[in-house]
Amino acid sequence: MKTINRLLFWISNLKIAIALLFIIAIASALGTTIPQNQAKDVYLNTYNQQPWLGLIKGELLLSLQLDHVYTSAWFLTLLIWLGLSLITCSWRRQIPTLRANLKWVDYLQPQQLGKLALAETFSIPKQTEKLNYLTKHLKKQGWQVKNNQDRLAARKGVIGRVGPPLIHLGIVLLMIGAVWGSLQGEKIERFLAPGRSFDLLNRNGINQLTINLDKFQIDRDQTGRPEQFRSKLELIEPGASKSSFWEISVNHPLRIHGMTIYQADWSLAALTVRIGNSPKLQLPLKSFPELGEQIWGLVLPTSPSGENPLLLTISNEKGPIEVFDEEGNFINNLRPGSEKIEINGLSLQVLDVLAASGILLKRDPGVPMVYTGFAVILLGGSLSMIATKQLWVIKDPNESVIHVGGLSNRNLIGLANELPILLSQAIKN
Repeated sequence: MKTINRLLFWISNLKIAIALLFIIAIASALGTTIPQNQAKDVYLNTYNQQPWLGLIKGELLLSLQLDHVYTSAWFLTLLIWLGLSLITCSWRRQIPTLRANLKWVDYLQPQQLGKLALAETFSIPKQTEKLNYLTKHLKKQGWQVKNNQDRLAARKGVIGRVGPPLIHLGIVLLMIGAVWGSLQGEKIERFLAPGRSFDLLNRNGINQLTINLDKFQIDRDQTGRPEQFRSKLELIEPGASKSSFWEISVNHPLRIHGMTIYQADWSLAALTVRIGNSPKLQLPLKSFPELGEQIWGLVLPTSPSGENPLLLTISNEKGPIEVFDEEGNFINNLRPGSEKIEINGLSLQVLDVLAASGILLKRDPGVPMVYTGFAVILLGGSLSMIATKQLWVIKDPNESVIHVGGLSNRNLIGLANELPILLSQAIKN
C-alpha cells in the first residue's frame, strides 16, 4: 500500500507535471519546425546534406521519430503520462478539497475565529435581534446561510471550487481527442485543375464520394497580391440522383459526412500553347524551387534533336511567362492570350495558364472531444475566477458584541473591506 501511495504521489507531483508540459511544448515546436509525414527519402536527402541544427542527420532524425512527432511512441507516452498525472492530482487533491468546501464548518467559540485570516469584533446594541437581520441581509446578497443558536455560518461562491477539477478534466479530454485524431484521423491533399476530379475510397476500396473541381478563382488586389482563393466543388455521391455544388475558400471550409474540406494551397498546373501551326497543346508545369518560391516552369525543345531548348517560367496565372535560353539568358516575355512571337526561329504563342487548387481533406474523429475539452477548460477557468468566501458570526451572550471571522481563497483584502459595510447595512435594518 505504501508503494502505491508513493507511486501516486510521484505521478501527481506538480513539478513533474510542469516538466512534462515543458517537454511536450518543446516536442510540439519540433513538430512545427520539421516537416511532418514526408517520404523517408525527403528526410535522407535533405538532412544528410544539411544536418538539422548541424547535428542530426536524416537517419538519426527518422530513428527518433521526428518525422511524425505527434504520432510517435514517445510523444504519446508523454501525453498519457501527463493525463495520468492530472487525473491522479484531481483524485488525490482537487476532489477532496471540493468535498471539504461543500461541507459546513461550525465554529463554537470566539477563540476559534481568532485563528482565521480575518477576525474582528463589532459592538452591536440589542444583538439578540441582529443575527436575524444579518441572516436576511446576507441571503439578499447571494450568500448561503446556516443558522445555529447564537451563531451563524455563511458562504458565497462555492461553485468556484469546481473550476480546478473541471480544468483538469478538460485538459484530459483535449489530450484524448488529440491522440484519437492522430491515430485514427485521415488527411488527403490533392491539387486539382478545373474539370478534374478524384474519388474518395473507403477501406474496402469502394467509392464513397467523387470531388470534381468545377472552377478555381484567385482574387488579387490592385498590386497583384493574392487576397483569397476560391474553389467551386461538385460533389457526386454514388447512387445520388444529382450532384451538389459548394464553394470553399481560405478560412471557409466545407464540413460534410464527418469530413472537412479546406482550401489549403494553389499552384499552376499547365500552359496551353500553340507552337508554329500546331493545334492547342497543354503542357504540364512543374515547380522550380531552386529558382524561387512559387516558380513553375517547363523546358521546351526548339528542334527535333532537342538542341537549343527554352526555359519558360511563370509565378502568376496572369503572367508574364519569362523565356530563357539554355545558358540562362533572358530572351522575352509572353502574356497569356497575346500574339505569336518568334524565338530562335520558333513561332510560339501562350493561349492560357491553368491554375490548380490545393484541396485538403481531413477526417478527425477526435475533433468533437477536443472541442468539448476546450469548452470544459473555458468553463472551469471562468468558475475559477469566482472567489469563495466564508463567514462565521458568534454573538457574545454577556456583552453587546459579535465576533466575526472570514476566509477567502482570493482577494482577502476585498472581503475585509466588504465586511464592515455588510455588517453596517444589516445593523441599520
